[in-house]
Amino acid sequence: MKEKLKKLIAYYNPYRFLFFSDMFFAIIGALVTLALPLIVRYITNNVIYYEGSKLSQTIFSLGVIMVILVVVEFGCNYYIAYFGHIMGAKMEADMRSDIFGHYQKLTFAFYDNQKVGHLLSRITSDLFDISELLHHGPEDVLISVIKIIGSFIILMMINMKLTLIAFAFIPAMVVFAVYYNKKMKSAFSQNRAKIADINSQIEDSLSGIRVVKSFANESEELRKFNKGNGRFVEAKKKSYLYMGMYNSGLNALTTLVTVVVLVAGAQFLTTGQVVVSDLITFLLYINNFTEPVKKLVNSAEQFQNGYTGFERFLEILSIAPDIKDAEDAVAVRELKGDIIFDDVSFCYEENQDKVLNHVNLNVDAGSYMALVGPSGAGKTTLCSLIPRFYEVSSGKILIDGMDIRSIRLDDLRNNIGIVQQDVYLFAGTIMDNIRYGKPEASDEEVVLAAKNANAHEFIVAFPEGYDTDIGQRGVKLSGGQKQRLSIARVFLKNPPILIFDEATSALDNESEQVVQQSLESLAKNRTTFVIAHRLSTIRNAEKILVLTDEGIAEEGTHEELLHAHGIYEGLYQMQFS
Repeated sequence: MKEKLKKLIAYYNPYRFLFFSDMFFAIIGALVTLALPLIVRYITNNVIYYEGSKLSQTIFSLGVIMVILVVVEFGCNYYIAYFGHIMGAKMEADMRSDIFGHYQKLTFAFYDNQKVGHLLSRITSDLFDISELLHHGPEDVLISVIKIIGSFIILMMINMKLTLIAFAFIPAMVVFAVYYNKKMKSAFSQNRAKIADINSQIEDSLSGIRVVKSFANESEELRKFNKGNGRFVEAKKKSYLYMGMYNSGLNALTTLVTVVVLVAGAQFLTTGQVVVSDLITFLLYINNFTEPVKKLVNSAEQFQNGYTGFERFLEILSIAPDIKDAEDAVAVRELKGDIIFDDVSFCYEENQDKVLNHVNLNVDAGSYMALVGPSGAGKTTLCSLIPRFYEVSSGKILIDGMDIRSIRLDDLRNNIGIVQQDVYLFAGTIMDNIRYGKPEASDEEVVLAAKNANAHEFIVAFPEGYDTDIGQRGVKLSGGQKQRLSIARVFLKNPPILIFDEATSALDNESEQVVQQSLESLAKNRTTFVIAHRLSTIRNAEKILVLTDEGIAEEGTHEELLHAHGIYEGLYQMQFS
């Protein structure tokens, strides 16, 4: 816990001036609150016995002083509320930047086992709770301690017996608070898990809204949502039970303090041990030491809430990317594209069967290589190993004679372009999505890339042309249009190595022909891997590899594999018989 607190406190470093000024004004505000009842006591003890002009002048002077103190208190509270929250928001932004940056570093293996809703929860609600703790926690504790200690010292100077009676309740309040805060910790953890589940379910449902509506399954989605929502309410009930107990219990104890002080004070009045003005002062100060106890309780709750969120935050940051640059990784500006698979084996997780087993493969720079075979044979996996989306389990992959693990990851991936079946387009304009392939590209370069991808004509047909907003994930475009934009993106990137992962399998015949022309234009003079189910698209490949569960079963040109009367011929006959 000590190390975690150090990491939490480190987020204050860039904002030390804001933090210390916030603490300064918190102290001034607390001292003003302590001073006001003393002025009231001075008036009731001394000033009311003055005569004539001295009485009026003193009352007026003290009134001005109290108004000034109220203005000072207002200024302090305003500074704390505004600049304190600004500080908290900045620290929250820093944490959000840290965790989002870390998300970018994590590999496919991590995302294969995560729900987006859970990851989203850690970057939104968790961080808000942490920032509230970082802002309110220190100032609430400082103000509360000053008020409790200040009230105790002042009241002890007025009447020791009555002070001890009043403060006798504080240990009971603290024990009560600590007990129920422990109870709440597990409840808060459950709440976070449940809301993350709900976020995940909502994200899943809304992302697949077209599938939901196509099956008329709105009621089924609502049923799943209500089930998760119900579990969330049940978890909340438990935490609210504990919250209700300590809130109502503390309020009852505060009222009890007032009653006991009033009864004891009245008794002391009859014996002359206390005067009326002192009893009034005691009653004014009761709120000054009971309210901070409640605030400390709330701070404890806030700490549990925020610290639980921070632990979840650290959980993500502690996950080291399983694929990263080696310490001696070399920078490579441009690769030629000679690729060698040297005895490569791969499995997704330990103790699982190998997806690829002792694969050996030589691909010359600029050659056109096609991969075919049944689903699950490892075609996509083999291509995913080249840009190091996954790490080989054994063996090595060489590009231009260099082990890809010795090349800087950014440089390696900048030399590889990928066109997938499931095209992902970002919300925004056509221009923005094509420029994603080369963020610094000029408008002219973007237009040229679109022309090369046979996309320019349909783009300019839109009323807003390249500034057309394509909607979430490009919902306003057809499948062929989206695919051509993804090809334009790769044209703009201009890499020496290409991977086409079933890039035309989801398209109709007309769209497939246009996209196929774009792909062949893009593939010229580049090392190209094509994963295909439609064998008509790979007849011109220089070499075709047939992958099965056993590895590379056959290789050769289209004609050679047909004449071999093996697996490839069977697949071909199945499609064209």
